[in-house]
Amino acid sequence: MFNIILNPRSGEGKKKKLHRRAIERFRERKQEFRVFETERAGQATLLAHDLCEEGSGDVVVIGGDGTLHEVVNGFSNFDHVALGLIPAGTGNDFAAAARIPLRPEEAVDLIVDSQPKPTEFMQFSKGVRGINAAGAGIDVEILQRCRASKILRGKFQYIISLIISLLKFKNYKLRAAVNGGVHDFNALIACVGNGYRIGGGVPMCPEAKLGDGLLDLVVVDDVKKISVPAAFVKLMKGKILKEKFTFFERCEHVEITPEKPMIVQVDGELYEDLPFVVDIVKDKLRMFRG
Repeated sequence: MFNIILNPRSGEGKKKKLHRRAIERFRERKQEFRVFETERAGQATLLAHDLCEEGSGDVVVIGGDGTLHEVVNGFSNFDHVALGLIPAGTGNDFAAAARIPLRPEEAVDLIVDSQPKPTEFMQFSKGVRGINAAGAGIDVEILQRCRASKILRGKFQYIISLIISLLKFKNYKLRAAVNGGVHDFNALIACVGNGYRIGGGVPMCPEAKLGDGLLDLVVVDDVKKISVPAAFVKLMKGKILKEKFTFFERCEHVEITPEKPMIVQVDGELYEDLPFVVDIVKDKLRMFRG
């Protein structure tokens, strides 16, 4: 049986149809399932925990990266419950990393016809987990601008907010301890990726791959204003790692310490007072993915 956690608010307009198409596909495939709709922020975490402990079937998310983030944070009983995802959000960044089809019928077929694979996730302190990417610096400013906008939506909103933030950016002094080394940065952004993209398609960690057991640390360090336009083009083309001001390293553990307190974003959710200390967790979560 599949226990479906559905966020009726994920996505924009026509994306609501994706929910119905996904559920109809489960019916067409003659699968037994139950649907649980969330009504408030954080509810998906509680639902996921209770359903996992019940252990009566795998948990399937119909929603975006935010709903997936909540479910991962409530997941338990890893040996007996696997995770599925039907992308129905605005960005669907983790779905891209996990090679999950955007068409709901194909995503359902992937779940029904395949076996779940071990899939890494990120572990922070205070019990916080992430599955796609985490960062500090300009990405937090971008998200704050997105949430303040009353006009733009979706990927276009993120790109416009990114451009405005780049024009007004300031660097952040921080220290990264990784793979036995300590590095000081005057950084525009420090990002740790399990997935390879953020913001609905921005390839911040272009070489990150699920299944390699590693996190990708990308720090854009001390970029000059004159270099911003060219850096932006390289970023959008997935070539940010080729810039001389980009620090890149793969790791299982990283500690990032800012000179001043900073907000950390995890899968697009903002956390205050969360230490930016990340461990990769392997061979625990099982997920239906490509």
